[in-house]
Amino acid sequence: MIVAIYARYSSENQREASIEDQFRICREFARKQGWTIAGEYSDHAISGATLMRPGFQAMMAEALRGKVDVVMAEALDRFSRDQEDTAGLFKRLTFAGVGIVTLAEGDITFLHIGLKGTMNAMFLKELADKTRRGLRGRVELGKSGGGVSFGYRIVRTFKDGAVSTGEREIVPEEADTIRRIFRQYAAGGSPKQIAKDLNREGLRGPRGALWSSSTIHGNPKRGTGILHNELYIGRMVWNKLRYLKDPDTGTRVSRQNPASEWVITQVPALRIVDDELWQAVQSRYAGVQKKWTAAEPGKRFNQFVRPKYLFTGLTKCGECGAGFVVYYRDRLGCFGTRERGTCTNKLTISRQEVEARVLAAMQEKLLRKDFFEEFCREFTREMNRLRMEQRASLGGAKRELERVNRDIRKVIEAIKAGFALSELKPEMDSLQARKETLVAQLETADEPPPLLHPSMADLYRSKVEELAAALQRDDARLEASESLRGLIDSIVLTPRGDQLGIELKGNLAAMLTAVQKTKRSPETGDLLVPIQLVAGAGFEPATFGL
Repeated sequence: MIVAIYARYSSENQREASIEDQFRICREFARKQGWTIAGEYSDHAISGATLMRPGFQAMMAEALRGKVDVVMAEALDRFSRDQEDTAGLFKRLTFAGVGIVTLAEGDITFLHIGLKGTMNAMFLKELADKTRRGLRGRVELGKSGGGVSFGYRIVRTFKDGAVSTGEREIVPEEADTIRRIFRQYAAGGSPKQIAKDLNREGLRGPRGALWSSSTIHGNPKRGTGILHNELYIGRMVWNKLRYLKDPDTGTRVSRQNPASEWVITQVPALRIVDDELWQAVQSRYAGVQKKWTAAEPGKRFNQFVRPKYLFTGLTKCGECGAGFVVYYRDRLGCFGTRERGTCTNKLTISRQEVEARVLAAMQEKLLRKDFFEEFCREFTREMNRLRMEQRASLGGAKRELERVNRDIRKVIEAIKAGFALSELKPEMDSLQARKETLVAQLETADEPPPLLHPSMADLYRSKVEELAAALQRDDARLEASESLRGLIDSIVLTPRGDQLGIELKGNLAAMLTAVQKTKRSPETGDLLVPIQLVAGAGFEPATFGL
């Protein structure tokens, strides 16, 4: 008889010598039987829950080609612990005329496959349950439940004569990188550009690998990626995902567990990012995803290309309305003239000149105090009137609800006093219906914000001046550029003799939101409320010739 011997151990914690021990006892058994050993195959530190093992596959290839008469192992679970795989192994080898012999069970028959296959599968299930139970206990104590996120390292300590594992501490250098990623993204940086910057500077990512955009943005639903790892705000979420093995490929695939099964533990000592920065990042990410979903599917990538220059896409021709585009180095020209031949505006202008004149106009003309004082005065008066009406409406609803509740109690008292229920039922039904309407109205109504402060014009002016100054700083230019673009509807370039005149059309509603990050007025300390309007909602854009 020609025999192939197979050995395996599954845990890295087992000894490497385990393989040689299995080979030794199998060789002794083969010699006693007078068998010839054709080959020895082994797999080191690989679970028996999968057949995707090189040693096992090599042994099976030899057996199925008829090179051996018997395959042998220490026990049936060395071949596989999976019930389906064990049955498949037996079926294929039996068809090829190859027997299976183990030192623990002897000659393997259908009975062994049924009983031992079930026992091995139960062993795997019990082992998984015990492992998860132990991990959950560690997680609830604030310790690691497996793996370590970028920004932390495992700390092993001695306690009561034993090594305590699972404790983590922040790695300062990696924490600085994490905060930098959050700040850059909140300021408008893309994950791809952030990854390029980090790689260019030689800063390594998780497990020492290079950075990629997916490493940074990950998947918000699964809590993966740097931007969505809640551990960075001191909140550990465990059991969010479960992993299953694909029965066809043997590879692990993840599935999201219901939120009710998540285990959440507060670990403030592991916080790296403050709440304000975290919320800024999550808000921007949600906004980008919302725009992506709303965008036309076939044009999404074009619509989300980041502007190359400060005013890319905003410059328009005053004669035909086509865009002014770069056609030679930094010179801008009308697209209708250069590409279509439908416009007579042949004048060009440098991109730098457009940017310089527009930025100057933002500070000199759009910030004219008399203009904004008048506008803000009227705007504030109207918004305050609407808010006062809303307050009055909510107050009236609350008072009416109290009156309805009193009337309901009176009807109940009347019924207790002996009045006929049939006579009071219509009134009770009417009162209950009105109560439900009022309750629904109050539950869905937003509490009106504080009244707008009348010195909004001065606050706006200071904010836009800060914005212009930020454009000159490398560390703030990206965020300032995006904010500035939001203040401009279009930049119209119209021939005026042999030069181009520039007409800047600004979105007043967007301009007023420039104060939204100001929490209190520096003059009075009163709370300020951000104004958010849809462009064109009753206010014409301001137009200035430059």
